Amino acid sequence: MKRQRGAAPEPGCLRAWAAESEALAGRWRAARRAGPRGAEAAARQQRGAFGELLLRMRGLPAALPTLPLELTVLYNSLLFVLGTSDRVIEGEAEGIRQGLLRVLEACGSSGQDLSTEELWQKVLLEVTDETLWAPLHRLGALQAAWWLAASRLRSVAGLFQLLSSAEDLGRVPCSVGENELLALLKAWKVPAEGASMSLVQSAEDLKETLCTAAAFLQGLQEMEAGNLPAALSLLQEAAGGLCSKRVLAQIYTCLGCCAQQMGKPQTALQHLKRALQVDFQCLPALYHVAAVYQELGEMDVELQALGLLYEALEKKPLSAASSSPYFLIRTELLVHTPIHTSLLRHRQPSEVKYLLAQRCLQEGRVADAVEHYLDFLAVLQEGLQQQVPLDGGSALPRIPEAFLEAASALQQDGRHRDAITVCEEVISRTNDLIPRMLEVEEGLEQPESPSPGTGLAGGLLSQKRESLHCLTWRAAAYLHQGWAWVKLGENKEAVTQFSRCLSELLRFPLCGPGAEPTGNLLAEVEVLQKIRLLSLIGRGTQFLELGKHKEALLDFHYGLQVSPGPSLCTWFRV
Repeated sequence: MKRQRGAAPEPGCLRAWAAESEALAGRWRAARRAGPRGAEAAARQQRGAFGELLLRMRGLPAALPTLPLELTVLYNSLLFVLGTSDRVIEGEAEGIRQGLLRVLEACGSSGQDLSTEELWQKVLLEVTDETLWAPLHRLGALQAAWWLAASRLRSVAGLFQLLSSAEDLGRVPCSVGENELLALLKAWKVPAEGASMSLVQSAEDLKETLCTAAAFLQGLQEMEAGNLPAALSLLQEAAGGLCSKRVLAQIYTCLGCCAQQMGKPQTALQHLKRALQVDFQCLPALYHVAAVYQELGEMDVELQALGLLYEALEKKPLSAASSSPYFLIRTELLVHTPIHTSLLRHRQPSEVKYLLAQRCLQEGRVADAVEHYLDFLAVLQEGLQQQVPLDGGSALPRIPEAFLEAASALQQDGRHRDAITVCEEVISRTNDLIPRMLEVEEGLEQPESPSPGTGLAGGLLSQKRESLHCLTWRAAAYLHQGWAWVKLGENKEAVTQFSRCLSELLRFPLCGPGAEPTGNLLAEVEVLQKIRLLSLIGRGTQFLELGKHKEALLDFHYGLQVSPGPSLCTWFRV
């Protein structure tokens, strides 16, 4: 052991610090017994109190006799830092680094220029004072929590290899097929907790939480990579670990999604129902239940699940009651991946209402679809933007598309005048969004992997595509209105709306005489072509009704140019 550099503080000072640490820990234990709400309030108070005590202790040079208590106070302080945060912030682990540097300082060494991983290696290989092993092991487990939250799995595995080697002087055995990180975590021998050291969360509980989080996180990563059998095994491991009911329900939800992707819908339903049994407020599970029933073709049960989900989302959420003890380090703080966010995303009521409308319309339940669409449109009209998610994971289409779907449902339900009114809303909102003339070069394509020089071209393409979208919505609205007037027997009004549709399409020269769409044209252009064809057919039929055969023949002729085929030849024979 190298010579210590700092002199030990007075014994009375050390006893006072130890007594204060014990008192703070005692208050926390009493608050935990009072329930989660009392624990949350106490955690915020204790965070500051332990932080102040740690600052006082670090006001003196590092000394071996005080380091076990100082590292314990640091451990407790960082537990409260994590426990009072919504997420783990990597910079907050700087306290661990400072603690390791003070250990080296007390031993007459230094490591300012080392990375955190190198610093841990130096400390665990050079420090031989047995009184420091237990507090260093506990601090190592906390470091692992921060690294897990940052998905630094290799760093965690390397640290626990060091912790195990420091005692066993050998590599932890890992059986065939066993996950290496989980094997290291399980093999870690939790240090004994001395009677004089007051911990606000035991190292054993922290170990169990780390095992659960590591299995859950790796299961999600394997699922994201498409390794579904491995993902299933890891998620099952996580389900047997230490966690709250809320997290357990999330794990079962992910198990259900994994089983569904493996083509096992019945197994998926078992896991998802288990999630709801564990925590009836795990609404993402109910959403995935509906998706599985859709896959099975059980429409009634699917709609029932979506209806229950909508009712639950409309109600004020209940406080999450839990019989589990309040832990400062919790699994939900350590597991963050894109697929986790995607699978467990909470839907807005407007999304579920739209899905109900869409599914009813697809399955021919027109009357039900109309009611759902009108409820959904009411949300949009009332300006409840907080209920209309705009992120890429939303099930909602663009707002004009939702209006047009509603118009289609209204027409199928025989409510033609209501459909005309809904389409008028689309027309009025897109009035100033389309340039007078819109051109899209035939070779214009979105590059698969944009290079630095394609930024401007990509931006122009995006603008033109958005203009094409607006043109498509506006033309489709006029088309819907034209056919609605046809159903109402108003031939002249129908001709007017079909003509307005065709006039809108003149802003974009779709194709010349004899020209056909090529593969280089944007997908939006093909939709516009279909709208033009339907408008020409619609106006041509109304001209026939009005006895204007030459005008009808001309529209059918133009229709053949847009889309040659036997169907239009029938109108020529007429």
